[in-house]
Amino acid sequence: MRCDVAPLLHLDSGFDLRPAASSDAPTIAWWMAKPHIQKWWEQDWSVERWAQAIEEQLAGEHSIPCLTAVDGEDFAYAELYRVRHDRLAEYYTWQERDWGIHVAIGDAERLGRGLGRRLLRALAEALLRADPLSQRVVAEPDVTNLPSIRAFEAAGFVIHAELELPEKKALLMVHTRTVEA
Repeated sequence: MRCDVAPLLHLDSGFDLRPAASSDAPTIAWWMAKPHIQKWWEQDWSVERWAQAIEEQLAGEHSIPCLTAVDGEDFAYAELYRVRHDRLAEYYTWQERDWGIHVAIGDAERLGRGLGRRLLRALAEALLRADPLSQRVVAEPDVTNLPSIRAFEAAGFVIHAELELPEKKALLMVHTRTVEA
């Protein structure tokens, strides 16, 4: 199975998640050009470049590009990836089954309403449910992206380290599997 994930993850909290397709490139390109995303992602690419990037991700083993919907409406782009396939593996002591996530809420009208923290928690919990051998999900927001850091913390992610990545100083944030009694 590509990237060790089921094609459809069941997300709690009313979210739907589906793999992105090249036909989603216009929406993703539009979102990535919005100031609240462009500042952090720096991927305000053309529709054609996004279509190519999506196709490359879908054909590879590194990450899975996804769209997330709530109330039947797409509102966020997410990338799910195995850390062992990512350059992030060079910056911390990773575990074989660590998952990583990148999330961008494209619909600016949905910002500041707690939707991000709910989505981050739902994604992390769905990845851990889908992969019983995985113990954690990680993220690496920029240290100056305070809204993102607050959302990750509210979603149960804990700061583990500060990382010097080539393009940013980041916080390694980790959501671990909880042991149920």
